[in-house]
Amino acid sequence: MIRLATISPCYNEELVLEQSIERLTALFSELIGKQKIAADSLMVFVNDGSSDHTWDIICQQHEKNPHVRGINLARNVGHQNAIMAGMMTAKDWADAVITIDADLQDDLNAIEKMIDAHEEGSEIVYGVKVKRQADPLLKRLSAEAFYKLQATMGVESIMNHADFRLMSRRALDILASYPEHNLYLRGLIPMMGLRSSMVDDVISERKAGTSKYTLNKMMGLALNGITSFSVKPLYYIVYMGLLFLLISLCYAIYVLYALIAGDTVPGWASLILSIWLVGGFVLIAISIVGIYIGKIYQEVKGRPLYNIMEVL
Repeated sequence: MIRLATISPCYNEELVLEQSIERLTALFSELIGKQKIAADSLMVFVNDGSSDHTWDIICQQHEKNPHVRGINLARNVGHQNAIMAGMMTAKDWADAVITIDADLQDDLNAIEKMIDAHEEGSEIVYGVKVKRQADPLLKRLSAEAFYKLQATMGVESIMNHADFRLMSRRALDILASYPEHNLYLRGLIPMMGLRSSMVDDVISERKAGTSKYTLNKMMGLALNGITSFSVKPLYYIVYMGLLFLLISLCYAIYVLYALIAGDTVPGWASLILSIWLVGGFVLIAISIVGIYIGKIYQEVKGRPLYNIMEVL
């Protein structure tokens, strides 16, 4: 029987938070009754700089619910950093943690299966989405494209896994030794090489409020995941450069042939097209290299990922 802590990052979740705590409390009571988890297991809510009454609700629930604990961050640091703050704070409170978003769209029934897999020896248990009908069509399509792009770029990750997972204390201690500032937990955790397993995660509709994970945030996460774990984009620049070199050689042969044949025509259109094409490629190449340099700059500064104002 393990002491469990659920970790839920919260950003403006006042509409759904009380209902989520009620559902988690019911689940805890059931699991305690089955002797799956200890009676002093915890649900930890990380307030990621919310501008509504999220922290007030966490404080109120902490006063009346013995399972509830809270972590109040000084400012909004983003989903990945908020999860990291919760895990690193709670790793000394529990034998294992499960990260799950505060809206509880992930399958609560999968939590018992995660615990069983952990008892059988898995240090990490991934919740893998098997049905996403509750997600909007655009989100489903973009997610599928993202996972395929990651695989193409050589990023090791679990297909259709987001951030719903169980991690043992041992796994958390190992994760704490990774000093990275450009966090992408979906790529970082599989790299640890610990024994792992998977359970099905059937996504349900959000009970209240709206998702805070906008398209811009998802695109930013995708870009961070690729550039933090793969240098393939840099090699693709080299391949593109060689391709452009080959095209220019072919064009040079054509120009020489036209001069010999005396069939020269004013080449304004082809010249302008070439300038735009090559200019666009150069700008893209500089941008990709600049992203990598920017990441090095952020890592070298070594600033903290988050600052904790208060712990309940």
